[in-house]
Amino acid sequence: MPDQPAPPSAPTPTADQRRIAQDSFTKAREAITNDQYDYAISLLLTCCRLDPANFFYRQTLRKTQKEKFDNNLRGSRFAFLTTPRLKARVKAAKRNRDYLKALEHAEQVLCRNPWDLGTQLDMAEAFDALNLSDLAVFTLDQARQKHPKDATLNRALARQFEKRGDFKSAIVLWQLVKESNPTDVEAAHKAKDLAASDTIAKGQYEEAASGSKESPVLNRIESRAAEKTDKLARDADPLRKRIEADPTEPSLYVQLANLYRRHGQADRARATLQQGLGPTGNAFQLQLELMDLDLAPVRKNLELTEGRLRKLKDRSASADDTTETGTDVAELSEKELQQLRAKLLKEINAREIDLYRVKADRFPNETQHRIELGTRLLKADLIDEAITELQTARRDERLKWRAAMLLGVCFRKRNNWRLAQRNFEEALTALPPGEDGGRKELLYQLASGCAENGDLPRAIDLGHELANLDFGFKNIGKLLDEWNDRLQSA
Repeated sequence: MPDQPAPPSAPTPTADQRRIAQDSFTKAREAITNDQYDYAISLLLTCCRLDPANFFYRQTLRKTQKEKFDNNLRGSRFAFLTTPRLKARVKAAKRNRDYLKALEHAEQVLCRNPWDLGTQLDMAEAFDALNLSDLAVFTLDQARQKHPKDATLNRALARQFEKRGDFKSAIVLWQLVKESNPTDVEAAHKAKDLAASDTIAKGQYEEAASGSKESPVLNRIESRAAEKTDKLARDADPLRKRIEADPTEPSLYVQLANLYRRHGQADRARATLQQGLGPTGNAFQLQLELMDLDLAPVRKNLELTEGRLRKLKDRSASADDTTETGTDVAELSEKELQQLRAKLLKEINAREIDLYRVKADRFPNETQHRIELGTRLLKADLIDEAITELQTARRDERLKWRAAMLLGVCFRKRNNWRLAQRNFEEALTALPPGEDGGRKELLYQLASGCAENGDLPRAIDLGHELANLDFGFKNIGKLLDEWNDRLQSA
């Protein structure tokens, strides 16, 4: 079978390209201040061409394009005459998988009509193909300003949110698709399948359907009270001023983003970090913060799912609750919730693998990153990769026992008991005082492994040592009885 081509990705700008883009952006902001929109747009197009992955450049360009037409929701009155050829070029570039060229042609269309639905759908596909999920979501959400009920648009945005693990936002959109077309089987199925968050409030649903809220699906609907809070303004203003004075310092953007996160304004935190990427040259610190921010909604959905599971079990256990009806707990069965929980755990683990892989590559001498990466690779059953990372971490005396224990689990999964036993015993020797939980797990692994590999006397000795510490640990008492019976019958 021939090798599959690697998925495309946006190129990283060179130092000269980044400098030119930053200079152009500074001039563009001055031009916007003076209402020189055409000049500002031409400069911002240069910024986006040189650094196509920069969220802040694209966001500023879209805002300026709309301001040029006074946000009239239709653009130039002659757009229908001047854009067809450009749209055809967008389609052709997409067919040829030249996604960067497709984006350049699409921006030319939006310079004439920033609300063109088809072009924004094409742009979102190009961004998605380049692994620029944030820009794909941003583009689709911008299109909703004029087309809040369009089923094709809402379906595309729902799928983007599913890929990001933001199931609560995806549910809102699938509900809108279903409202537009009540017979849509996929929308009905998705709305039920993804129902892991609280029931959508009727008032918010109606506002989302009418398009009266700017961004009902991006969590940009920030509390007006929070926006007007004096404390947030007092804390944020000095940081914003420091950023204006020194826009190349990454830590300032991180401090401001963390402030917004503490006040529950994740979108403003994201926008702050994205804003800092250009001036700081895609600072590694900001990239890590964005990766962690992407994990937050997935973790929240996991928390909601586990909460529903607990409620469902409590309800089943209580005879008094048998008359209760119409609660959100009954929306999904226990089996469906368990499946959703497994899906979320898998998604979180996959994203954490990416996060710790980046950290480990960037800081090769920080062995803590290696052991965290190895732990998650083991969870994902990427055993050989996990062994490589854990063997590196084992060189650190502080982490030796934990790395060796995980290596034992890896080798046991590979059916190599000799290496597994060696690592478990090494971990037991290196175990620091007070690690009672680690000692019990190691004794259990050694005892059960010896039993599986026919060394019943050794298994019984280790099992008795574990039972002396905690007789109820993983049914060791029952296992000892079974092993004794097997030994006697042999």
